[in-house]
Amino acid sequence: MSSTVELTKENFDDIVPGPDGKDFVFIDFWAGWCGPCRQFAPVYEKAAERHSDLVFAKVDTEAQQELAAAFGIQSIPTLAIIREGVLVFSQAGALPEAVFEDLIGQARNLDMAEVKRKVAEEQAAEGQA
Repeated sequence: MSSTVELTKENFDDIVPGPDGKDFVFIDFWAGWCGPCRQFAPVYEKAAERHSDLVFAKVDTEAQQELAAAFGIQSIPTLAIIREGVLVFSQAGALPEAVFEDLIGQARNLDMAEVKRKVAEEQAAEGQA
């Protein structure tokens, strides 16, 4: 059984936590024809098994073009991390297992009060521009 969840625009709001949610979700944007995506898949799957307290979702960019467009996905694989309704990380490219594990640790240790403060400051600055 897979430890990852297939993410679609239909189930997005049920899976991805909003600003009040304490959880966070990893999202792997991929496609069946993409070689690097197929290379990253087992790394992602193993991490999902090791970190069963976290949500690991996958978005098939062919089937979910609207969702991929909403995230501005330009190349795949792209890994995104959303925590408490904030996109805290987004990067294209297949990550080696050790790098991905380190990233998971960093995401767990984020000070979300600080992240949200910075987001609010950026939004306020954009509003003045």
